[in-house]
Amino acid sequence: MVSRRKRFTREFKIETVKLVTDGDNSVTQIAKDLGIHPNTLYKWVRQYSDKPEEAFPGTGHLTSEAEMIRQLKRENERLKMERDILKKAMAIFSKDQK
Repeated sequence: MVSRRKRFTREFKIETVKLVTDGDNSVTQIAKDLGIHPNTLYKWVRQYSDKPEEAFPGTGHLTSEAEMIRQLKRENERLKMERDILKKAMAIFSKDQK
């Protein structure tokens, strides 16, 4: 039998992290109550403390840095194609002038 990984919503993760940071209970106790491994909860706390606004982007969503890199790569490819076209055009026109 194949076990499937549990998926948690962004809101659930944020509320759980707030329970850890604001609450009186320990991480292990909260993890046990919610049925989460303590290491997973520690990872969520670390992710949220690093960049709270970009924490837990979800499946298919990129952080702002990754999105910027993707856009720059796409623009770079387009500019390379334009450059190659201009090189070919220049070669064609320079042949005709001789």
